[in-house]
Amino acid sequence: MKSDYIKKIKLPDKPGVYFFKRGRDLLYIGKATSLKDRVKSYFGKDLIETRGPVLLDMLFKANKISWQKTDSVLEALILEAELIKKHQPKYNTKEKSDKSFNYVLITRDKIPKVLIIRGKDLGNHKGFSFGPYTNGSQLKTALQIIRKIFPFVDEASSKKASIEFYKQIHLTPTSLDEYIHNIKNLKLFLHGKKKDVLRNLKKEMMQNAKEHKFERAGEIKRQIFALQHINDVALLKQDSFVSSNFSSLRTAKRNSSLGKIEENFARIEAYDIAHMSGRNMVGVMTVIEDGEMVKSEYKKFRIRTQDGTNDTGALREVLERRLAHREWAYPQLIVVDGGVAQLNVAKKLLKKMNVKIGVVSVVKDDRHKAKVILSSRGETFLRSSEKIPRPFEKLPCAAILLANSEAHRFAIAYHKNIRGKNFLR
Repeated sequence: MKSDYIKKIKLPDKPGVYFFKRGRDLLYIGKATSLKDRVKSYFGKDLIETRGPVLLDMLFKANKISWQKTDSVLEALILEAELIKKHQPKYNTKEKSDKSFNYVLITRDKIPKVLIIRGKDLGNHKGFSFGPYTNGSQLKTALQIIRKIFPFVDEASSKKASIEFYKQIHLTPTSLDEYIHNIKNLKLFLHGKKKDVLRNLKKEMMQNAKEHKFERAGEIKRQIFALQHINDVALLKQDSFVSSNFSSLRTAKRNSSLGKIEENFARIEAYDIAHMSGRNMVGVMTVIEDGEMVKSEYKKFRIRTQDGTNDTGALREVLERRLAHREWAYPQLIVVDGGVAQLNVAKKLLKKMNVKIGVVSVVKDDRHKAKVILSSRGETFLRSSEKIPRPFEKLPCAAILLANSEAHRFAIAYHKNIRGKNFLR
C-alpha cells in the first residue's frame, strides 16, 4: 500500500478502530486516539524501526483501509478486543500467541469478581471472558475507569469483605440484586454494546421514578451521564506513546549536531540491584513517564539464580524476567546502575531477544553521586556530578537521573525489608 492512498481517504480526527484489508481479507485491526494520526503514522520514513518487519509485511499486502469511530478511547480499546476475538486477523496474532494476551474474566461466583487473566490461564477459571487485550498496562487503566461507572469486586478487594464493605467505600450498589444487574450491564459494555446499556439504564431510571424510588433513579442518571461523558484522560496519555498492539518501539533518535541522545522519550525504566555481601539479593524496576514517577508500575524481583556478589548476573536475571512480560508496556530507554559491564549485559540481552530499546548506564563517584552517563552507542555525557550540561538540562538527562535515583532508593528499601524479615526468622 502506498502513502498516496491515505491522501484519497478522509480519516476522522476521532478515536476508533481501523482495519487494514486486502480485498475482503481482514489483515490487521488496531485502535487509535486519532484515526487520522494513527493510520498516517504507518507511512513514516522510519517504518521498519517504529512498526517492525511483521507490520511492514502487512502494509505491503494491504490495499484498503476502513474504520469505525467510537465515542472514546476506552470504547476503542474494548471494540478492538472484541473484533480481534471475532475475526482473528493474521497480523494481530502473528508475533504473539493468544495465550500471552490479557483477558477480562467475570467469574460465576455468587458475588461475581472481575479479574485480569493471562490467556494461558483462562482454562483454570470458570466465567465469562472478554479479550484479547494486547496491552496489559492500558487494560488496567481501562478497568479503573470502568469501575467508576460499573462498580465491581476484584481479586484483592474480595478478600477483605462483602457487599457491606463496598457500600462504605462507595464502589458498590446497595444490594446484591443491584450488583448482579450492574454486572450484566458491564458484560454488555465489554461486548462493545454501549447503546444497549444506555437503553437499559434509561428504561430502569424511568421505572424507578414511576415507583417513587428517586434516590435510585438519581444514581442511574449519574451512571448514564458517566457513560455519555467517559473520562479517559489516563488512556489518552498512554495511547500517545503506545504505537501498536505489539509494543513496537521507537528507537532513540540521534542529534547530529550534539552527537548525543535526544530528549524524545515517553517512558524510561531504571534498574538497580541491592544486597549485603551477596546476601538477600534483590532487584527493582522503576518507571518514569513524561518526566514523572509512575510508582504503580514499579516492580520488585527476588534474585533466584545468583550467589555471591554477582551484580551483572543479577541484572541479567532481572531484565530477562522483565522482558518476558510483553504485556507490560515497553520503554523507549532502559537505565542501568553501574558502568560498562552493566551496560554491556543489557545491550547483549536486548540484542539476543531482538528488542530495540535504547540503553544507558549511570556511573557513580565515591560519594555515590552520578558522574558519567554511558550511552549504548559509546558516548559519554553528564561529565560533572554537580551540574547537568546545557543540552541535557531537560529530558531525558534529568529523567535518567530521576529514574536512577528512584531505582536506588527503591532497591535499598526493598533489600532492607527482605533482610529484616529474614533476620526475624
